[in-house]
Amino acid sequence: MISVPVHNQSGKEVGSYEFDPADLAPGINKQLLHDVVVMYESNKRVGTVKTKSRGMVSGSTAKLFRQKGTGRARAGSSRSPIRKGGGHTFGKVPLDWSYRLPKKAVKLATRMALLSKFQDNEAIVLDDLTVLEPKTKTMSEVLKSLGVSETGCLLALEGHDKNIWLSSRNIEGLQVLPASDLNSYQLLHQKKLIITKSALDSIRNKSNDSEG
Repeated sequence: MISVPVHNQSGKEVGSYEFDPADLAPGINKQLLHDVVVMYESNKRVGTVKTKSRGMVSGSTAKLFRQKGTGRARAGSSRSPIRKGGGHTFGKVPLDWSYRLPKKAVKLATRMALLSKFQDNEAIVLDDLTVLEPKTKTMSEVLKSLGVSETGCLLALEGHDKNIWLSSRNIEGLQVLPASDLNSYQLLHQKKLIITKSALDSIRNKSNDSEG
């Protein structure tokens, strides 16, 4: 069993949260986590590089001068790659680097990444988080009270909360997501994870439902 303290948004410990690691994942597969993170990184590549070949460069296709009788080497058109302003010999073209791993593997990697946060003591469980009005200062005080104001953080909520999102968007290094949108890349990219009890409960329940 894993037991972690539960804090309120003032940073005070108000209880504990226990759960079976198997509720999230059967274990940690580093190779699977690596493969999924590489997939997300590859899908972020834009791939819009492009250079002009000789057929795309503007200019006449006629020879610069006659082929024989000048005493010089034969010359092609001004579009030739060997001339200034000519096209590229092997011009770059746009590429699509995206690909997808099986859905079950991606979902399992997300649960493994979440489990690794608890095993590495990088997860903080919140009893609840309430922001009555959009205020950056409110979220800054919450992070400071939890001792994570100086590091990158991922805040996981049960659902979308507009006030919390608006209060967090100007804080560097803080990302806010509903539990349903979590993935292994985001979990591993941020140093610390702050997750509410309700969000953790919903993830565990979905894991149990999928197994059943």
